[in-house]
Amino acid sequence: MNISVPRRVTAVAALAALALGGLTGTAGADARAAAAAPDIPLANVKQHLTDLQSIATANGGNRAHGRTGYKASIDFVKAKLDAAGYTTTLQTFTSSGATGYNLIADWPGGDPNQVLMAGAHLDSVSSGAGINDNGSGSAAVLETALAVARSGYQPSKHLRFGWWGAEELGLVGSKYYVSQLPTAERAKVSGYLNFDMIGSPNPGYFVYDDDPTIEATFKEYFAGLGVPTEIETEGDGRSDHASFKNVGIPVGGLFTGASRIKSSAQVSKWGGTATAFDRCYHSSCDTTSNISDTALDRNSDAAAYAVWKLSGTTTNPPTGTVFENSADVSVPDNGVAVTSTVNVTGITGNAPSNLAVGVDIVHTYRGDLVVDLIAPDGSVYSLSNRAGGSADNIQQTFTVNASTEVANGAWKLRVQDKASVDTGYINNFKLTFP
Repeated sequence: MNISVPRRVTAVAALAALALGGLTGTAGADARAAAAAPDIPLANVKQHLTDLQSIATANGGNRAHGRTGYKASIDFVKAKLDAAGYTTTLQTFTSSGATGYNLIADWPGGDPNQVLMAGAHLDSVSSGAGINDNGSGSAAVLETALAVARSGYQPSKHLRFGWWGAEELGLVGSKYYVSQLPTAERAKVSGYLNFDMIGSPNPGYFVYDDDPTIEATFKEYFAGLGVPTEIETEGDGRSDHASFKNVGIPVGGLFTGASRIKSSAQVSKWGGTATAFDRCYHSSCDTTSNISDTALDRNSDAAAYAVWKLSGTTTNPPTGTVFENSADVSVPDNGVAVTSTVNVTGITGNAPSNLAVGVDIVHTYRGDLVVDLIAPDGSVYSLSNRAGGSADNIQQTFTVNASTEVANGAWKLRVQDKASVDTGYINNFKLTFP
């Protein structure tokens, strides 16, 4: 940031969404979006931080604008997103006589006239590796984007993620990005979520108060955890959200504190000590040891919650000829695979390239589940492979390119629980042929 000075919580958060459902739509729609939001694995986010630390160590100890460590950081994030199926764009600009880079990643699908963005600055200051400032936000945004890909999430809005360069020099990268957006494209961005310093070692829980809907979304998530929040003031207007706000785009975000001293009242509220939220702010000690795992975990999950809720789910069910099996099939805990079958008849030729596969699996830990669609000839299409962490249930319509398959015959939904403790059942399986 550029300033001059419990794990399984999804069900709790969903209840909060039900209570506050009127903020962004119907309570039912909000609850479905909230329930679908995955628990972001803390280990994955921390691995990204370890990788960024290694990049800094190999490149003079920092990841600053114009230095080799920053370009290596951009290349690292881009490779992850390319492999996950994102359309990535590397945007270049010049600042202080050096080339800077923004990375933009678009998830295919969604309404191109309604774009939800989430982003973080990827550069550090020259004095250190910048693991909290802002490896923390960058890693959380990256893992949220990867969770979108793992889950095959198909929101009604178009999802776009950004990693900004030269923030530490005055929000240069994000200012350049919005300056290059034509007015018509700016109007399509329904919201921008910013994550800057979300793992401070002596953390507070601060929420931006710029847009009321985005603010309420983050607050309801933390309310579901029983964690009080405060309005963010230390870095107000001094991170990349300001670039978007200044051109009329609704913004919001999270922050855990920088060089300000945590007050005694805040210590009573959040724990910790009456010292700086981040004693290593803009210093060489901002390394992987300068992170609160609890804060990083909570804020990463909050990022996913907001992305899922604010991007919406598909509100209109697919139209066409529906074949359905609503018989319950118990899924054994850490046991053999089970199937639900629908028999398709009366369809001419092959299945479509956009076969809609409706899956409704009631389960207490979706991260245990491997879910496949099996065509009549035995071909297997992976729908979900232990994705979504500790979120409950898989209630989603997947789109499968089954154009090489004969349409008529017995199609099966195969589900296997690959770990112990949690239980569930297939509630419904249906195929919709357009």
